[in-house]
Amino acid sequence: MAANPRTAARTASNRAKPAARPRVQNPADNVTDADAQEIEAEGHYVTAEMCGEELRIMPPGGWRLSLLRLLNAGQIDAFAEQVLHPDDYDLFVELDPTADEFQQFIADAAQQSGESLGKSSGPSRSGRPTRRR
Repeated sequence: MAANPRTAARTASNRAKPAARPRVQNPADNVTDADAQEIEAEGHYVTAEMCGEELRIMPPGGWRLSLLRLLNAGQIDAFAEQVLHPDDYDLFVELDPTADEFQQFIADAAQQSGESLGKSSGPSRSGRPTRRR
């Protein structure tokens, strides 16, 4: 009885496995998540005004989803500590902005970076109704 060619080919390929290459150590492997955020955010700030003072903040498009969860949960100080320039965080705490002032600050930062915040309008509806069949 003849051997099945597919089985024979599969068995032959299993025997001829190449030796595994050693994994090269990447210097980025030793960087913590917090350090990676610092590196990514380094030099990527826009300036926005809050309570008459200018603060540097990461553009809203660069905010990680974990930071947005902090903001949505009302943890404003923790959020601000992550998105503001490290030298400006103490001034933020000292200013102690109202919710309206903070919201205006975020809107100003979005405008400075050329991004818009809020709901998108979505595609416009056609003026002609679609006919059902």
